[in-house]
Amino acid sequence: MARDVINLGRVRKQRARDEKRRAADANAARFGRTRAEREAEEARAKAEAAHLDGHRRTPAEPTGEPEE
Repeated sequence: MARDVINLGRVRKQRARDEKRRAADANAARFGRTRAEREAEEARAKAEAAHLDGHRRTPAEPTGEPEE
């Protein structure tokens, strides 16, 4: 009935390495884009916002900020 001995320090360090690797992968996906990809995404987002705003039933209320 004896189980294998587990080195808790090793398990803790491996878990920390795995978490860092997950964070690094997320950052690579989030920030690892070319300039053309970023600009295309920005243009797409602006077009979607303009399309959505064009279908408003009432005009947007002024916020005091100049529109771009």
